[in-house]
Amino acid sequence: MKTLKIALFFLFVISTLLKAQEKKYLKEYLSVIASDSLEGRKPGKKGGKKSASYIVSVLKKNGIKSFTDSYYQPFEVITDIELAKSNFMVLDSKKDFIIKKDYTPLSFSSNGLFKGEIVFVWYGFDFEEEGIRVNDYYNANVKGKWVMVLTDEPKLNEGEKNIYAQYSKLRIKALTAKDHGAIGIIFVKGKLHDDEDKLIPLLYDKSSVDAGIGVLNMTRETANRLLKSVGKNIEQLEKEYNNSKNEKHEPLIIRKKLKVNIGVMPKKAKTQNIVAFLPGNDKYLKKEWIVIGAHYDHLGYGGEGSGSRMPDTIAVHNGADDNGSGTVALLEIAKAFKNVKHKRSIMFIWFGAEEMGLLGSKFFVEHPYVKLDQIVGMINMDMLGRLRDNKFFVGGVGTSEGISEALNKINKKYKFDLVMSESGYGPSDHASFYMKNIPVLFFNTGVHDDYHTPFDDVDKINFKGLEKTSRFVADVLEYWANMPNKPKFKQAGDKFMASKKYRYKVTLGIIPDFAGQEKDGLRVDGVRKNGPADNGGMKKGDIIIAINGKPVKNIYDYMGRLSKLRKGQVITVDVMRDGKKKVLLINL
Repeated sequence: MKTLKIALFFLFVISTLLKAQEKKYLKEYLSVIASDSLEGRKPGKKGGKKSASYIVSVLKKNGIKSFTDSYYQPFEVITDIELAKSNFMVLDSKKDFIIKKDYTPLSFSSNGLFKGEIVFVWYGFDFEEEGIRVNDYYNANVKGKWVMVLTDEPKLNEGEKNIYAQYSKLRIKALTAKDHGAIGIIFVKGKLHDDEDKLIPLLYDKSSVDAGIGVLNMTRETANRLLKSVGKNIEQLEKEYNNSKNEKHEPLIIRKKLKVNIGVMPKKAKTQNIVAFLPGNDKYLKKEWIVIGAHYDHLGYGGEGSGSRMPDTIAVHNGADDNGSGTVALLEIAKAFKNVKHKRSIMFIWFGAEEMGLLGSKFFVEHPYVKLDQIVGMINMDMLGRLRDNKFFVGGVGTSEGISEALNKINKKYKFDLVMSESGYGPSDHASFYMKNIPVLFFNTGVHDDYHTPFDDVDKINFKGLEKTSRFVADVLEYWANMPNKPKFKQAGDKFMASKKYRYKVTLGIIPDFAGQEKDGLRVDGVRKNGPADNGGMKKGDIIIAINGKPVKNIYDYMGRLSKLRKGQVITVDVMRDGKKKVLLINL
């Protein structure tokens, strides 16, 4: 309690100073950051560079120090996938297929020349779910051959439980084909799922990991050319499967040689975090750092694969709330702290490429400007500009002792309806720090109908609310910067939470390396105490290379293997540890 009182003593100084100058500048800064001229601040694009340059100009004007001459911490991102000139497809000796009209490689295809016969294996399933065995590879010898499969899943009858959902993803089907020895997979949309017979767009799926085999999408018209020799077409086959889902389906062998050269290339662009700091004034505590951050990027013009909730609309997504509001709040907080003494040093970071998968914050924690154990707390602001019903959301309050008590004390003068969550994990940049055992706090005013649409504009911002939320966060920062004792990290909730897209019946209880820093395996970034992996002897830093004897080369292989495991099952997991292979026995 004494520590809390001492730390809170200074709070009226910073909030009063911030309030005196804030009203004018929040709107001025945001009118630039969320303007049409910055074209949605997409990483690697002109608008993204202009927004970074503007932030730096404000920092220089206000005398906030940089770690480097430029304020920039540069890194590369993959912004798109494009086709190489080397692509072609030949059926027997016919080379009259037109790429992007008749067929297209998919973004996660391996590159190279793939040739072999074709085997149609229906939906390409091979799994057991709730006692039901579904094996579309029944009696199929596909080793060294192409497999052709229908996308998505069969039609469900009314009231029928969907056992197919988690096995219908394209990458899972590609992994299944690879496990059966296929050299490539051809996806074809049935009429049930696409009456117009459009090709799947060549979109970057935010992973540079390829499938390890060739991956194509063909139109039904093109696929029917290949199926003509067996007297069938896609429409007939789709109906046949849907009329007899619970029966075994014999493969169709298309005795024609398909030769395809595939070349897909990532388009890379340079972007950056923006990093500035103010040194602490205590002889000892100035060696400890509080990071306060906000991401400044957004979705550009939107479009399919961008993350826009209106993917069919190409228009500037200004992101005034997400996260122009956090961006300008951070500029004002940095300026206010320039004139206030604080014991700990403070690092201000505007993260790039958050919308592409927290890439900027992940890059920073892997390449920090100070040792990670010197960073004793991280505050993240993401969407502070739509305060409604006086509700202010705070995540991470369980990641260190005494945080909720301090927040409630600070809130006595603000009177927010604070909605607090203990979990340190969340869909924003603080998650990267929480993964590194650093106490975190995540501030936001909640999602709204304009989120990730072209309508998140400056005129929708509650500036009075933004001023109030900014001052509250500044007071929290001052509390952490001046408290006598170092905040101690506590784990609050899992460090990995599966999205609805990936719900599994079992878990190993590990934190996988989503960044894919290992080329041939999946690195374990953390092991949950008393979880199956921990009980089986797995350690942080192990590299998983196989599950039940089947190879794991990346996060997608891992998720594919996990989807087919059952609770109570005993499995083997091959790991590399200190350069040596170990086989672990793990009880799920």
